[in-house]
Amino acid sequence: MRIAMLTNNYKPFVGGVPISIERLSNGLRELGHQVYIFAPSYEGQVEEPYVIRYRSHKRKLGGKIVVPYILDQSIEFGFSQIPFDIIHVHHPMLMGYIAQYLGWKYDIPIVFTYHTRYEQYLHYLPPYDHLQRYCNNNSKSKIRRLEKKVLYNGGEKLVTVHNRVFTNKCSLVLAPTNSMKEYLLNNGTITNVQVIPTGLLDEDFTYDSDRAKDIRRRHINGRKYLFCTVSRLEKEKNISFLLKGLARFKANAGDCFRFLVIGDGSERAQLEEEARLLGIWDNAIFTGCINHEELPNYYRACDSFLFASRSETQGIVLLEAMAVGLPVVAVEASGVNDVVKDGFNGYLSELDVEQWEAKLSLLLEKEGKREWMSCNAIEEAISYHASNVSKKVEQLYFDQIANERVVEYL
Repeated sequence: MRIAMLTNNYKPFVGGVPISIERLSNGLRELGHQVYIFAPSYEGQVEEPYVIRYRSHKRKLGGKIVVPYILDQSIEFGFSQIPFDIIHVHHPMLMGYIAQYLGWKYDIPIVFTYHTRYEQYLHYLPPYDHLQRYCNNNSKSKIRRLEKKVLYNGGEKLVTVHNRVFTNKCSLVLAPTNSMKEYLLNNGTITNVQVIPTGLLDEDFTYDSDRAKDIRRRHINGRKYLFCTVSRLEKEKNISFLLKGLARFKANAGDCFRFLVIGDGSERAQLEEEARLLGIWDNAIFTGCINHEELPNYYRACDSFLFASRSETQGIVLLEAMAVGLPVVAVEASGVNDVVKDGFNGYLSELDVEQWEAKLSLLLEKEGKREWMSCNAIEEAISYHASNVSKKVEQLYFDQIANERVVEYL
């Protein structure tokens, strides 16, 4: 097969969608297929075979996120040079519109992966961000609550309607978890929805014991526990919640831990200041970005992976941490609940600092149970191996192409 992957973001941007695209593309190539990725241009990008770059707007969303220039004629020109069998698009907006156009013009089935809870990202849009800031600064609490309700509900409904219309124009929709499949169906998607997670690689399960011990020794600084999270440092990732939870944990359990915040983003300075104000400046270590190949060693060096994002559709970092036996303490959310089994391979709490801190304390109470959870975490991660994922997607592609030919014949 000749497969066209269309995306609004890709390497060198760090995020779950580029990881998912790269892993699926490589897996499909190993099965003998030709996969081309249509991706925006970035400063400092590394040219790769089978990656077709198109222009980006000079102005970035939120000052950081590249915005595709979808009117770039090189997109259709590059597409027209290859007789593609199927289009796989990874966003419902921007390149999503181009995918719909190309699918219609060249009579090719369109597969769409629902990667992102887009209603959680509305603050990146300038009009919405201005309204949100106004609501937060309004001194009258009743008016502020009413404005926030209208703001959030209105934005969420708009996104839901848009995505329902988009998904129902696709041939097939892929969701990374069962909860995301149910979410789409409950919001009116009638197109066939199949559950296909982002897969893990062999290297996600391997680590260097000596290197992990060295990382732990270097960062723990005489404390008993070492925790970590891996995330872009942006508002939707809810790192602030983790800092508040750990401040409470410190008040209850004492100065017995350090916390590695692995990643970078526009909220970093604000989060560092928050850690200082909460009295955990010496406990929280903001490492910046770390090479993906090194992450298993960092995970293995720690006692628990901490997570509070509610914007995930799967949360690939949860599985990466679990692949080397790291139990998770997370906030309940769609996508997260599919991976973390409360009391089995980690703990889940509501979006409540007191409850979350209690779950963290519970994890640390008994060493034997933590080791049992560690084994369960690895078993859960194994079921998400990338080779299995690529074969499933391959068969779904074949089915869509066959269905298209039957329709043409009729």
